[in-house]
Amino acid sequence: MQDITVQELHWKLENGSDFLLLDVREPYEYEEFNLRGKLIPLGALGAHLDELESYKDAEIVVHCRSGGRSAAAKALLQAQGFHHVRNLLGGTLAWLDAYGPKVP
Repeated sequence: MQDITVQELHWKLENGSDFLLLDVREPYEYEEFNLRGKLIPLGALGAHLDELESYKDAEIVVHCRSGGRSAAAKALLQAQGFHHVRNLLGGTLAWLDAYGPKVP
């Protein structure tokens, strides 16, 4: 699946689209600002794959601060058989540039 822009994600959030938003940042980053996604830091993702098993065929949007960690998370998930994983291009930095701290 192709990656996703902040504009596409904003639209999906505003319209109540059915997908999992997965935040792979650290807890302190999540506390500073978050998009209300499920927090599983990248370093712990491998140990939490069983929690995501029900999303193997669902759309998952993974994000981090700038897109690097979420790209790694996307690769890991795809290698484990998750079929519809998208990386948020630019991460929360791009979101904050486009929308500020407002989350639909």
